[in-house]
Amino acid sequence: MPVYLGALTALIASGRTTASSEDLARTCGVGAAIVRRDLSLLSFTGRRGVGYDALDLADAIRSFLGIDRLRPVGVVGAGRLGTALAHYLSDPEHGFSVQAVFDAAPARIGEPVGDLVVTDISDLPRAVEALALELLVIAVPAGAAQSVVDAVAGTPIRGLLNFAPVPVRTPAGVEVRHVDLATELQVLSHFAPSSAEAAGGAQPVPGAAAHSPHPSPGPLEAET
Repeated sequence: MPVYLGALTALIASGRTTASSEDLARTCGVGAAIVRRDLSLLSFTGRRGVGYDALDLADAIRSFLGIDRLRPVGVVGAGRLGTALAHYLSDPEHGFSVQAVFDAAPARIGEPVGDLVVTDISDLPRAVEALALELLVIAVPAGAAQSVVDAVAGTPIRGLLNFAPVPVRTPAGVEVRHVDLATELQVLSHFAPSSAEAAGGAQPVPGAAAHSPHPSPGPLEAET
């Protein structure tokens, strides 16, 4: 659904008032039958030969995704990744309103991030309640991720987007999505071999066989 919403947003911006399943299929790279099947979940129908009203369909998808109103979000971690995410998610077009950014490093407390200033992470539970935060983005080192989750147990937080390269245990009723950028790139590397590998001339990484099978810490683990 988010992909369809993005396609509709682009069509509306170009001046289109209607969108057919074929339009969405071309933009999203799927079949028109798949588009119609997916949109049937909305109980939203188009007009034969005309398609869907673009604005109404976009509103229906926003409602389905729970972003028909701006949902308050907090970002934990004011390093390069957390700061970039806070700026990106501040665009109301995405359906969210970043209300606070937290960090544990004293040097970062009080630093500006857009219109906000970084708050001490010790204030996280109180701020979640005071700002009625519902969703939290976690962009901290692996060793700190679980403590962030534990700190918001019993608060209004209902969803976590975890960029830390480690799984976290969540309380009942709290959804979590894990995003490990290095893992995603490794999967992509498998399906998109280098030209040297395709030609049979790839060289092994020096010492790779002697290393642990677990990836070494990357940028996410180097900062909070």
